[in-house]
Amino acid sequence: MSKKKIIKIISVIVGVIAVFIIGTLITYNVMLSPVSKDTTSITFEIPYKTTSIEVLESLKDSNLIKNVTAAKIYMKLNKITNIQAGIYELNKAMSTGEILKSFKDGKVIDDEITVTFVEGKRMPYYVDMIAKNFNYSSDEVNALLTDKEFLNELITNYWFISEDILNKDIYYPLEGYFFPDTYNFRKEASLKEIVLTLINGLAKKLAPYKKEIENSGYSVHQILTLASIVELEGVNDESRSGVASVFYNRLKDGWTLGSDVTTYYAVKKDFSSELTKEDLDTCNPYNTRSNCVTALPVGPICSSGLESIVATINPASTDYYYFVADKNKKTYYAKTQSEFNAIIADLKNQGLWYVYN
Repeated sequence: MSKKKIIKIISVIVGVIAVFIIGTLITYNVMLSPVSKDTTSITFEIPYKTTSIEVLESLKDSNLIKNVTAAKIYMKLNKITNIQAGIYELNKAMSTGEILKSFKDGKVIDDEITVTFVEGKRMPYYVDMIAKNFNYSSDEVNALLTDKEFLNELITNYWFISEDILNKDIYYPLEGYFFPDTYNFRKEASLKEIVLTLINGLAKKLAPYKKEIENSGYSVHQILTLASIVELEGVNDESRSGVASVFYNRLKDGWTLGSDVTTYYAVKKDFSSELTKEDLDTCNPYNTRSNCVTALPVGPICSSGLESIVATINPASTDYYYFVADKNKKTYYAKTQSEFNAIIADLKNQGLWYVYN
C-alpha cells in the first residue's frame, strides 16, 4: 500500500472521529440547555438524604432538565459531589448547569410556607386552600385553572395530561391532577408556581408507573378517574385493590359502576347530604348510578392518594361485582346481587351496618 493511500485512510479515520466528537459535544450541550424559555418560578424540594440520581430523575420528571445522563456527566466533569437538601426556586429557562450550581451552592429559599393538602378532596377545596394560605382570591385561582392557554401549556409539557381535560362536560379541568401531600412554597409564590408544584407532585408519583399505565389499555385520564372513585369508595388502603377489581369487572362486562360517590359529585352535594331518587337518576356524565353512564365518568371526582392510584394500576384479580364495608371498615365482596343482599342483611342483623351521619 502506497504512503499516499495510507495518509488518505488515516485522514478519513481522523475525519470520522472528529465528526463523531463534534456531534457528541453538540448533542451534550443541547441536552444541557434549558427546557424552554418559561421563567415562571417552580418550587423544587430536595429531601434530606436524597441521592444525586434521585434528584436528577426528579428534575427530569418535573420537566426541568432534558436528560439525566448528560446531567450526570456534567456533575462528574465539574466535580459536583455535594447537593444540599432544601427548597429551591427554579424555572425552565435555567440550564442544567445553572440548576446544579444552585444545588451545589445551597441557594435554598428561606421565606417559605408549608401547606398540607389531604386526599379525597374536590377542586374547590384546593382553590380555598390556595386562597387561604396565599394572597390570592378564589376568583383569581379559578381564572388560572380554567385558562385555555395555560391548560394547553400543561398538555404540551406533561406526558400524563391530555386534551381530555378540555372536555366541556368536565366541571374542573385539573380535577384529579393535583397530588395531595405536604408542600413547601415561597410565601410570595405566583399562582402558576403553586399550581405547577401540585402537578409536579403528581408527576413524581406517576413516573415509576408510566410503562404500566401505557400497557394497561387505559389512558392516564381514565386511570386517574377510576382512582378517584377508588379513593372515596375504599374504606382503607387494604381494600382499594379489591374495590378497583370490582369496578374493572363491571367495566369489562358493560355494567354501570353504580358508585354513589360519583352521584354526589355529579349533583354537587357533599357527603353529609342525602341523595334523592332524582339525584340517583340524574343523567349526567359523572353519575354512574344512572343508566346514562355505562363506562367511566367524564373525569376524576377528587384528588387521589398514591395507594388508590397504585391499586387502580395494579388491581386485585377477582370475579366480584359488588362490595360493601361495615362500620368497622371491613370490606365484603360478592359475585351476585343475591349474595350482596344477603351480606347487607347479615350486617344489619349483627349491628355492623354502616349508617352515614
